[in-house]
Amino acid sequence: MADRGVDLSALPKEVRDQLAELDLELSEGDITQKGYEKKRAKLLASYIPHLPNVDLSLPDVQLSPSHSADPSPSPEAPGPSTSSASKHHRAHRSGGARDDRYRSDIHTEAVQAALAKHKEEKMALPMPTKRRSAFVQSPIDTCTPPDTSSASEDEGSLRRKAALAAVLAQNLQSPDYWINRSVQSSSTSSSASSTLSHGEPKTQPQPQPPPAASVLADVLAHTRIENSVPPDVTSSTPQERGSRVDLPPAVRGMSRGQSRSSMLDTADGVPVNSRVSTKIQQLLNTLKRPKRPPLSEFFLDDSEEIVEVPQPDPNTPKPEGRQIIPVKGEPLGVVSNWPPALQAALARWGATQAKSPALTALDITGKPLYTLTYGKLWSRSLKLAYTLLNKLGTKTDPVLQPGDRVALVYPNSDPGMFWVAFYGCLLAEVIPVPIEVPLSRQDAGSQQIGFLLGSCGVSLALTSEVCLKGLPKTPNGEIIQFKGWPRMRWVVTDTKYLTKPSKDWQPHIPTANTDTAYIEYKASKEGTVMGVAVSKISMLTHCQALTQACNYCEGETLVNVLDCKKDMGLWHGVLTSVMNRIHTITVPYAVMKACPMSWVQRVHIHKARVALVKCRDLHWAMMAHKDQKDTNLSSIRMLIVADGANPWSVSSCDAFLNVFQSHGLKPEVICPCATSPEALTVAIRRPGARGAPLPARAILSMGGLSHGVIRVNTEDKNSALTVQDVGHIMPGALMCIVKPDGPPQLCKTDEIGEIVINSRAGGTMYYGLPGVTKNTFEVIPVNQAGAPIGEIPFSRTGLLGFVGPGSLVFVVGKIEGLLMVSSRRHNADDLVATALAVEPVKTVYRGRIAVFSVTVFYDERIVIVAEQRPDASEEDSFQWMSRVLQAIDSIHQVGLYCLALVPANTLPKTPLGGIHICETKQNFLEGNLHPCNILMCPHTCVTNMPKPRQKQPVDVGPASMLVGNLVAGKRIAQATGRELGVVEDQDLIRKHQFLSEALQFRAQTDPDHVLYVLLNAKGVAVCTATCAQLHKRAEKITATLMERGGLNTGDNVVLLYPPGIDLIAAFYGCLYAGVIPVTVRPPHPQNLAATLPTVRMIIDVSKAACILTTQPLMRILRSREAAASVNVKTWPTIIDTDDLPRKRPPHIYKPPTAEMLAYLDFSVSTTGMLTGVKMSHAAVSTLCRSIKLQCELYSSRQIAICLDPYCGLGFVLWCLSSVYSGHQSILIPPLELESSLPLWLSTLSQYKIRDTFCSYSVMELCTKGLGTQTEMLKARGLNLSCVRSCVVIAEERPRLSLTQSFSKLFKDLGLSSRAVSTAFGSRVNLAICLQGTAGPDPSTVYVDMKSLRHDRVRLVERGAPQSLPLMESGTILPGVRVIIVNPETRGPLGDSHLGEIWVNSPHSASGYYTIYGEESLQADHFNTRLSFGEPHTLWARTGYLGFIKRTELLDASGDRHDALFVVGSLDETLELRGLRYHPIDIETSVSRAHRSIAESAVFTWTNLLVVVAELSGSEQEALDLVPLVTNVVLEEHHLIVGVVVIVDPGVIPINSRGEKQRMHLRDSFLADQLDPIYVAYNM
Repeated sequence: MADRGVDLSALPKEVRDQLAELDLELSEGDITQKGYEKKRAKLLASYIPHLPNVDLSLPDVQLSPSHSADPSPSPEAPGPSTSSASKHHRAHRSGGARDDRYRSDIHTEAVQAALAKHKEEKMALPMPTKRRSAFVQSPIDTCTPPDTSSASEDEGSLRRKAALAAVLAQNLQSPDYWINRSVQSSSTSSSASSTLSHGEPKTQPQPQPPPAASVLADVLAHTRIENSVPPDVTSSTPQERGSRVDLPPAVRGMSRGQSRSSMLDTADGVPVNSRVSTKIQQLLNTLKRPKRPPLSEFFLDDSEEIVEVPQPDPNTPKPEGRQIIPVKGEPLGVVSNWPPALQAALARWGATQAKSPALTALDITGKPLYTLTYGKLWSRSLKLAYTLLNKLGTKTDPVLQPGDRVALVYPNSDPGMFWVAFYGCLLAEVIPVPIEVPLSRQDAGSQQIGFLLGSCGVSLALTSEVCLKGLPKTPNGEIIQFKGWPRMRWVVTDTKYLTKPSKDWQPHIPTANTDTAYIEYKASKEGTVMGVAVSKISMLTHCQALTQACNYCEGETLVNVLDCKKDMGLWHGVLTSVMNRIHTITVPYAVMKACPMSWVQRVHIHKARVALVKCRDLHWAMMAHKDQKDTNLSSIRMLIVADGANPWSVSSCDAFLNVFQSHGLKPEVICPCATSPEALTVAIRRPGARGAPLPARAILSMGGLSHGVIRVNTEDKNSALTVQDVGHIMPGALMCIVKPDGPPQLCKTDEIGEIVINSRAGGTMYYGLPGVTKNTFEVIPVNQAGAPIGEIPFSRTGLLGFVGPGSLVFVVGKIEGLLMVSSRRHNADDLVATALAVEPVKTVYRGRIAVFSVTVFYDERIVIVAEQRPDASEEDSFQWMSRVLQAIDSIHQVGLYCLALVPANTLPKTPLGGIHICETKQNFLEGNLHPCNILMCPHTCVTNMPKPRQKQPVDVGPASMLVGNLVAGKRIAQATGRELGVVEDQDLIRKHQFLSEALQFRAQTDPDHVLYVLLNAKGVAVCTATCAQLHKRAEKITATLMERGGLNTGDNVVLLYPPGIDLIAAFYGCLYAGVIPVTVRPPHPQNLAATLPTVRMIIDVSKAACILTTQPLMRILRSREAAASVNVKTWPTIIDTDDLPRKRPPHIYKPPTAEMLAYLDFSVSTTGMLTGVKMSHAAVSTLCRSIKLQCELYSSRQIAICLDPYCGLGFVLWCLSSVYSGHQSILIPPLELESSLPLWLSTLSQYKIRDTFCSYSVMELCTKGLGTQTEMLKARGLNLSCVRSCVVIAEERPRLSLTQSFSKLFKDLGLSSRAVSTAFGSRVNLAICLQGTAGPDPSTVYVDMKSLRHDRVRLVERGAPQSLPLMESGTILPGVRVIIVNPETRGPLGDSHLGEIWVNSPHSASGYYTIYGEESLQADHFNTRLSFGEPHTLWARTGYLGFIKRTELLDASGDRHDALFVVGSLDETLELRGLRYHPIDIETSVSRAHRSIAESAVFTWTNLLVVVAELSGSEQEALDLVPLVTNVVLEEHHLIVGVVVIVDPGVIPINSRGEKQRMHLRDSFLADQLDPIYVAYNM
């Protein structure tokens, strides 16, 4: 800032007035941040003193003089602004409003400046869409500690926030990005938005314009309501709708009656409702912004190596100093009367100073509860020691021996009991292991505590009676077994249960030695809890060193706010205090929450000389200090700040001093220190002399820090880190700085490294973990050449820092908070500080933010999770999250991967109220975090993606490829089914040339043979048809058609029937009448709106002259409900065939040639295309003959069919095959399975069926619904051992996981593992493969998915990474030839090459009838030739990718078997980044990502990948899916998901074959008809 070092109060009045005026302009938004700074600098230019640069012999650290002893505000301290003109506007700004550990005004300004920068790059992030019902905020617990309610914002901070809001207004989801600038055309959007942010009182009398963003939200909500869809939640507060808003046509409401043209047409010509497309357009605009790494850092994708590390930047700062020299602490003084052991000190004071107070404990209101004297402490500890050793077991078999480990379980609020237990253990020579009180069986981290107790071999726990009562119990009153804990025996240590030692018993107090004295727990970054063992001599030496460093005197008073079970609270407040007969007053956490000023009051009342606090306590005191006028802190000689090593403690210390200097607090008494569980106290600042200059600060560049070097921040003041020193190293210690990773090499003087310490006063080992101990406690630093610098072992402290001038120690972070992203280091605390400097902070709770990294796609990715306030609106949260992204991007030059907000009080807590980072990370990765808001930014932070593949022009012609394959010894990839064989005698040819004749022939020769049996849900045959009955029913229909239809030969007739025998009779009736049947699935009566338009479309496209149907369906077609979705007045003639008169037609039509059309097969493909193919009589007979040969079907056979009979092979098997081959078909309509799941399987068992045909949907229903009931089915006598072949009829890649699960599940019912197989057909040829009775079992291969994306097949071993199992699609049918062709060059490919499957067969369809919506699809799908090789054969193109592989198996004729593997439909594939993806592969990964994903589908829209996931769990899990889906697709497919849509189960449309209709889904999504639970737009 321009005014650094300017005393504002000393300026002339008119300058101060001008400055105040400027401030006002900025806060009102009438001037930009840039203009404000310019004008302000100009005003102050003549008053700025030229400060000499302070160079303190450190190569690169510039130190700024800190606040001097005079009370004028320092630049770092948020001092009260003294400009008189702004007094009315800005109240005396107390430090209390800046309620945060990470608070730094400089940093806040930096963040604001960074955000202002973003203003130029107009960037609008689309806000996620959320359903109103989702995520009801949980009520927040009543015990919210003060640091979580920053409601006490004073005006000054509001002013600063308003200024920032003004700057940000045009930047983020800027309304004028969408809306014409006509919101109150006079006022600028910034002033509108300052109203939005803070509702500051306006002086102008004009009516307040509603905030633009919420107006837009309202209009959007309207849009949806008019579309009869639940309203959108983009605005949570009703706004007055007075002002007129001009919207682009895209956002105006649409009523249903409007035609399609009034919708927005997108690039693909898909009609889209505006809201979704506007958001996606925004997302695309955002993504067009350049990413951080320049292109040179991208790299080519060598097909094997997916990712490489980007090339190092030549401008990266490198350390240039000389190698550091180890730093020695002052020598440890020798004092004659040091006790030989700590217990001896207690014994001495207990005897000589029995009345002297040792400990005062406070009650919950902050009043003293009891005082424990040294005499009492000694006698009670003695009793406990005696009881532990002599009274727990028998004389011969004591429970405890000296050296055993014992857990101490005492709440913080009862320090007296803890002290007695701790010293009692020391006197009994058992090893105390203090741990937190477990609150529930599932406590955060309780399992890890169990690991600690196990590794330390603890089986006995000491506790107080009150605490024991509070522990969770089992119903019969025993304490529950905590998760992961060893079995524990609980011993109560209240005085009444202790035994007075006998006269002759004395405790054994040996001179301190290297035996373990106590064990302190420590949680590692991964969450493991380990025990650091401290030996008796270390404990004693540490107390001596602290006494010397802090200059403790006998009889002083100390106020301790820290946890006395571990760390500084234990070292100063329990051990060193007893050593020096200090009176300790403990202020537990619970008291601080209730009364934040309590510790300051205690200092004042007891004239305490030393206080032991954390930054948090400084803040809480500042917040509460307004009520306390008369406190006096002049007695303090040392205010020890336990977390002073956190770089963000500077501002807390400054702010506290600023508030309490007027209460007698001396600046030089603030003593930050650095500690670590392994090395105990590392360094502590000694109190300075009165009036001496205060220690200097280092202002470091964050960019330099991220590369591990120390650079004075000069160029960009926004990314600076101000660090205070933590004083000098402890007496008697030796310190080095070594590289944090790799061998412990000494750092250079300007390099950041890990502090390592050699001292007698440190921990000795991780108890029971010798392996980890070696790496931490026995480190020998090496020099540049790698040679050890000496013999002495050092301990790693886990602190990152450097040594400044005068051997002062500076700490910049902790190893456990280190995030290594793209080989740069970032500190979690720094990121938290930046996030919290983003105003306004009314969105989240300050003290409850977790920052961690997760490994996704070969690098660490940063995740921030915060707790959201219950009153924060969607808009606020989203604005705040977007700002945080930008701020961190600007200041730290690192992209955030995910930012999640969870409801208040839902993050796992550590026992002392902090956030449990490891548990939070665990919850995030397992999908148990349940966020209420989430923002993923993979596009900005994933910079190591492979370069998109450039398709090379094909220079090699098809001929050369063919020759190349021949030269390489590869055969051309083709395969042929068996010969169809010559038909034996002329009679049969005549009989079987037309199916209509076949039926007449059977009706004459074998009239009573039952061809069809139809079952209902109970498994009862409701209808059967013999050959004669079927023939007669067909005749009745023919007669009616001739009479009533007025039809000509060759007219098309639609058959609209439920699955059954009526459908079959109507089909043959049409053949007899010489008209062309078109079977259509009837509309669903409960869902006419969705199903009837398809029926209408087929009727229109096929130009049907007449509809045959049943009475109920006829009523539906003419009903009022039907009229709502289609025009019912224009149906063709409808004839119901339920009660026809018995009439015979005058004659039965016989086609003149077999090339005439037999029927039309209409089907909706998975891409949503409606196609009708023409099937000639010749094709029908050869197809039936082919199936008969393959499946060995004769009239004595029975087969069971559970398929939809409307198109493809399902229709052929249901209607045609039995009439041709004479076998009996048992028909099971798939719909019946919904009411009776076991129907199909029990039919197979009951009728002892050998061959059955089903669809994937049927198989899935049985797998999911009956998988758990196999025992019950077995008991009912269900037996599937009769089934020889169970074929799934499909037009897709075999679903291997489903068929395998089905086989495994029903193996217990006798199903042979070889029975299940698949068929494959396509539009151009309904049946290409069908696993028959002959031929080898289908084989499975594993292909490499990376190669598939490059259109190559690379076979790998099972279990190889990135491998995909593919199953052969069944044996190729007789008479069928298949060849694999390159779709571009149309040349044949070699064995095991991926290409389009082309087929040549007498039963191919003869052409498309029409293709609805794509007239241009030429006939070359049916009659096309290879560009080289066999120019005369005509092939049909299936549109599927696949390959042929010659296997070692032999087929029926003894030749090696050629297996056809189908990979997927060409139309379905997604082209992304130049690679070809099959949706099913991405969907398989997505469905595995979380237990609550029932089904998923993917599609692309303008090069963005959209994932739709059905949520089967509760709605609060919806947002858990977003990061997991993004992670898994990135990891396994190297794609960034653009949009994640979470919907209810059953939303993804599926056709009758069980295939997902992804294009329908896409259209519904873009037209905003899905009613999603949540839509996340990934940045």
